[in-house]
Amino acid sequence: MSADLSPLSLAERHRDTLDKALDTIRTRAYWSPYPEHPKAYGDADEGRAAFEALLDGRFPFASEQPGTDGWTGTEQSPYGIELGVEYPHPDPDVLLPAMRAAMPAWRDAGPEARAMVCLEILARINARTHEFAHAVMHTSGQAFTMAFQAGGPHAQDRGLEAVAYAYAEQVRTPGTAEWVKPQGKRDPLSLRKSFTTVPRGIGLVIGCNTFPTWNGYPGLFASLATGNAVLVKPHPRAVLPLAMTVGAARDVLAEAGFSPDLVCLAVDRPGEGLARTLAVRPEVRIVDYTGSTAFGDWLEANARQAQVFTEKAGVNTVVLDSTDDYRGMLANLAFSLSLYSGQMCTTPQNLLIPRNGIGTESGPRTYDEVVADLAAAVDKLLGDDARANALLGALVNPDVKARLDAAPGMGEVALASRAVDHPDFPDAVVRTPALIRLDTAKPDAEAAFMAECFGPVAFAVAVDSTDAAVELLRRTIRDQGAMTVGGYTTAPEVERQLVEVCQEECAQLSLNLTGGVYVNQTAAFSDFHGSGGNPAANAALCDSAFVASRFRTVEVRRQA
Repeated sequence: MSADLSPLSLAERHRDTLDKALDTIRTRAYWSPYPEHPKAYGDADEGRAAFEALLDGRFPFASEQPGTDGWTGTEQSPYGIELGVEYPHPDPDVLLPAMRAAMPAWRDAGPEARAMVCLEILARINARTHEFAHAVMHTSGQAFTMAFQAGGPHAQDRGLEAVAYAYAEQVRTPGTAEWVKPQGKRDPLSLRKSFTTVPRGIGLVIGCNTFPTWNGYPGLFASLATGNAVLVKPHPRAVLPLAMTVGAARDVLAEAGFSPDLVCLAVDRPGEGLARTLAVRPEVRIVDYTGSTAFGDWLEANARQAQVFTEKAGVNTVVLDSTDDYRGMLANLAFSLSLYSGQMCTTPQNLLIPRNGIGTESGPRTYDEVVADLAAAVDKLLGDDARANALLGALVNPDVKARLDAAPGMGEVALASRAVDHPDFPDAVVRTPALIRLDTAKPDAEAAFMAECFGPVAFAVAVDSTDAAVELLRRTIRDQGAMTVGGYTTAPEVERQLVEVCQEECAQLSLNLTGGVYVNQTAAFSDFHGSGGNPAANAALCDSAFVASRFRTVEVRRQA
């Protein structure tokens, strides 16, 4: 695609979108410029064909990246097919200086020009949403509809949201000012001042396996919009969606008159551990990471020259006290546990249920009844294999399957996981969730539920009382972190306690969800993904803090 990408043309094309995004992050209302429905994106077969054309060959960058010293790629789809795509392997000693050399012109372009280029990149990506959906599906294991929405328009929303926050923070300070200080009978002191936002350096985005675009776009676009070059280092199992993103960005940058080397791709050879090497390079001044706590902690401790943003593991918890819509609560929880086989950082893991049960609109239900009813709700939701495949997707890697296989040894099985055959991909590993009963009265129970068990495993934890559940929730957030917290109660005092715990321990809370919104879903421009205030993540997607430290303001004073 080639178009007029002059500053005036870009502003005419995208200014209204940026203004609406700026307004929406202020109002927190619902809005998205990117439709969710596949029919909004043209011929689906063309998207599939474009994806298939990328397989079994070298990834076709329009312009070669500096410092390419070989080609690598080992992706295999969770649905059982070899992707066979090779990507450039970088020599950091050549690539990083070239990226730094591209930055002065990008810095001098200013916040508005950078924002408009970023919006053009997102528009190009959006036009290829069908193609991206297949790439996300076959690297993450998400079912197609989820890959289309979460990997497409929802990820694009998060990228645009980051651009809006970045723009707002950069223009908060005026570009110039006249400073005049009265001196009584003497002539006033006068200075002319200019203020320029300057980037920190190269931003390194370390991608994740499960949501390569959704988790990758906020850091990528926040750093790019604030004047930094961005080096994208994907997860080895999920390179293709981010390679396509880098390719689109490089094309737009070149067409707009900037160096394409402002955005580059770094793919490591098997076992190389390139992320560790890149993260401590002096040229890298920003790191965005989603993944394991162990590597996130290593980055925070060792990438001392950089501003490090991490999203790590957490133990997401739901407190069940009472409800006035028992069936709605069960259906909502069943869907939350099942979506993408629980392979979301926001999926609830621990369901804290008082041992003597909960209140409902039709009378009390014991712990045993609640657990049995929830198991039945999951069974009902996933009883049809076609529906199950559409919700579950495939297990993303063997580690998830190993945790699921080990789950029955952690407690009493309330709902066993079952294998689901996929009609189109017989080698896909598709499993329904397991629900395990645990009791805090047993001394070995805590070792099981107080660590993240990422994947389709949930624990129904019997506790002494609602008060005990609230205190266990507090300790879980404080010690282990949580991306999401849920609560079900009809008692104002219990609601007050839940709100107080989440405010004091800094966790995002959803109360009494019984309809079509789920605890593991967040909406860009309105919901904050993570809080940055507990061990699960040191940043929120997206707020001012996520963008403000990616640039600094340099003042020049001149005698008037």
